Amino acid sequence: MNADIVTILGPTASGKTTLAAHLAARLGNAEIISADSRQVYKGMDIGTGKDLADYTVSQPSIPNPTLSTLKVPYHLIDIAEAGEKYNLFQYQQDFWHTYYNIIGRGRLPIMCGGTGLYIESVLKSYKMVPVPENAALREELAGYGLEKLTEILKGYKTLHNTTDVDTPKRAIRAIEIQEYYRQNNIMEREFPHIKSLTIGVNIDRELRRRKITERLHKRLEEENMVQEVKGLLEKVAPEDLIYYGLEYKYLTLYCIGQLSYDEMVRQLEIAIHQFAKRQMTWFRGMERRGIQIHWIDALLPMEEKIGEILKLMERN
Repeated sequence: MNADIVTILGPTASGKTTLAAHLAARLGNAEIISADSRQVYKGMDIGTGKDLADYTVSQPSIPNPTLSTLKVPYHLIDIAEAGEKYNLFQYQQDFWHTYYNIIGRGRLPIMCGGTGLYIESVLKSYKMVPVPENAALREELAGYGLEKLTEILKGYKTLHNTTDVDTPKRAIRAIEIQEYYRQNNIMEREFPHIKSLTIGVNIDRELRRRKITERLHKRLEEENMVQEVKGLLEKVAPEDLIYYGLEYKYLTLYCIGQLSYDEMVRQLEIAIHQFAKRQMTWFRGMERRGIQIHWIDALLPMEEKIGEILKLMERN
């Protein structure tokens, strides 16, 4: 293969992590670098869908007949404390440190995730810098709702991921970053160029919606996601959990009495569907910005999906 890395991306509930783990097991010399903006946090397991059991692969994906299971090494999961504000700048530092460590040991990195900004920043070699708080700008934007803030954010030409922006606080921080980059003309490509064979897991919209709904109810009714959030609230302020959006936003609002259980479930389900739609919009935008994505049908059996990727690796 002529590429430096394999990238596997897709919307939530598409099965991308399982595919990446099975591919790594088949190759035998690969390690996975997560590209998920919320799986970096310790203790935020069910709501972020870490599913760490997916990294333990059984036959037939393992070519070594002496092994019945194989634990695939993964990186950049559980590296920050819940309540912190991990960001793109930190991710890039952690990614490149991990990437060079993996290739330095003669192994193949597989980047896998659904956070389009993290993925694109690596594949397009964008180097970010830490952005200070802008108190005046925050005060100016404080009275705006999420819809208005999102429209403002879309007006910036520089790279930013609107996928994860589902609270006013996150939207204001995103605008703050973009305004800093605009004023200081910082968007430069300084990291080394990386060649990627990029695979997208393409899942039918209706199937995706059904899987999201089924998974949400399983996490709520069988996996004690409410209890996970209650445990986090013993250590993390409600506003800090709400900052992370999606499950942690709506379950926190339920736990502190601002939403009923039924309201929480209904609003959260809608939010996750919207999130998955925004993810796909971002990935299509990546294609328009010059990143070639080879799409593979999520419904194919695992062996067929791996077979298609192996053929692409041979051609590349």
